[in-house]
Amino acid sequence: MTEDITQFVIILTIMTALAVMTGKWMAHLFTSERHNIVERGTYRVLGINPAERMSWKRYCMVLLLSNAAMMSLGYLILRIQSFLPGDPLARVAQTPDLAFNTAASFITNTNWQSYSGESSLSNFSQMAVITFLMTVSAATGVAASAGFIRGLSRKSTADIGNYWVDFTRVTYRLLLPICFFLALIYVWQGIPQTLRADAVVTTLEGTKQQIIMGPVASLETIKHIGTNGGGFFAMNAAHPFENPTPLTNTLHMLSMLLIPSALTYTFGAMILRHRQGWSFFGTFLVMFIGFLALVYTSEHGGNPLLGPMGVDQSQNLLQAGGNMEGKELRFGIAQTTMFVTVTTAATTGSVDSMHSSLTPLGGLVPIVQMMLNNVFGGDGVGLINLVTFAILTVFLVGMMIGRTPEFLGKKVGTREMKYVMLAVLAHPFSILGFTALACLMPSTLESLSNSGPHGFSEVLYAYTSGTANNGSAFAGLNANTPFFNTTIGLAMLVGRYLTLLPMMALAGVMAAKNNIPEGPGTLSTSTPLFTGLLVFTILIVGGLTFLPALALGPIVEHLLLLAGKTF
Repeated sequence: MTEDITQFVIILTIMTALAVMTGKWMAHLFTSERHNIVERGTYRVLGINPAERMSWKRYCMVLLLSNAAMMSLGYLILRIQSFLPGDPLARVAQTPDLAFNTAASFITNTNWQSYSGESSLSNFSQMAVITFLMTVSAATGVAASAGFIRGLSRKSTADIGNYWVDFTRVTYRLLLPICFFLALIYVWQGIPQTLRADAVVTTLEGTKQQIIMGPVASLETIKHIGTNGGGFFAMNAAHPFENPTPLTNTLHMLSMLLIPSALTYTFGAMILRHRQGWSFFGTFLVMFIGFLALVYTSEHGGNPLLGPMGVDQSQNLLQAGGNMEGKELRFGIAQTTMFVTVTTAATTGSVDSMHSSLTPLGGLVPIVQMMLNNVFGGDGVGLINLVTFAILTVFLVGMMIGRTPEFLGKKVGTREMKYVMLAVLAHPFSILGFTALACLMPSTLESLSNSGPHGFSEVLYAYTSGTANNGSAFAGLNANTPFFNTTIGLAMLVGRYLTLLPMMALAGVMAAKNNIPEGPGTLSTSTPLFTGLLVFTILIVGGLTFLPALALGPIVEHLLLLAGKTF
């Protein structure tokens, strides 16, 4: 256990150092007035005026329309894939409902896959649809966070920046350089990067075997840097071509945490309150460590039913060192549980183990992290979600002491709280609403491979993953049906835009306000006390909202497991 904890400490220490470095770079990227030659050329080709100052309405309209256009392009390519040249394996086009689900999934940074990557998509589709949408969806989220931070940092102004400038800079100066460098390391570690569709090799037994290949390394880099998820192969990051070594496993985790953690530093730098940024970073880290401790102890302890049966854990492979069912021996309990926590904290959806094989309490962690959607979160939107709850915390405290709430030197009024509550309520409305609808459908039983609370958890996990724009799956659920493809696709769109747009509106409203001087009754939002209040608010609001659903799934499954009943 000491070695495992040492691993956790090293990874989190490296993450913190990288957060400072990347955060400084992003602060410069969002505030610089200079455009490089590639950016200026892009503006000319696309007819963009980089000097335009956009209101929040204009900013959001451009974001929505550009995302809709790119989603439509992805949908079209997936529907006509069988007519496109260059695929010697002649893979067929996706059905209308599956193509909608896939296009919605990747434009919303979700990357839920109701298909098997290597058997469903050609190399062209993997690049032109999947990798492309991974890049632009990540750039959209980070660009939105730039406009959001500006809105909170400015006063008496109607603009929050220029979406096209933010989007272009994030793509050229942040995502592409990091991904290019990381792809070289991945190729060095053994991840393929080729345009060949397959290779036929002779195995050690002397038989012929077809191995599917493609541009995997480039997909893996943006998949994790962009907190996208998904996988070139059905096994995702458990596949040796996607994740061949412990080093690549560690780099995957650091990549997922890089931008979400760094944005807290960027936030503090842009609003000229560095302590505020560290306060938010501390909020993320406290919740992350708590959830990591829960899933690690649950998996390390293993199945409690094997002890009374007289099984010697030191001599039983399935229990040696903990619950190894559904896990890669080369990663072990420590790296696997860290990966589980990271991928659902950063809403990435990449998996190196079977989440359905986690113990009930271990499986509770990824579901709860996605329900809260405030433990680092995805690129850009994670910070925005945290600020949503920070303002809610300020409001609750202000109401308790009878003082008008203030946040970053500006009063928070009725209009701002309406936007906050729209963003807060859209998330559980989608998760619980679609889960309830699925449970009412008789066809859902045909898609489940498990009964009882574990089967319910499979459905709950699917809509939680879709709404949180995570994309990982509990497994055991056949979601490739018209009903699930359509409803999970809608959940992704709700989770992305109905939580993002209200907060962009709030940023625009806050930008138009004047600052007010702090008084003796002003609640400081950059102290350990506020960090504790913020964590408490997130957990209480999440607990009150989702506890009944969790009680029907992983909680009751854990209690029944202790009573000797499994599912």
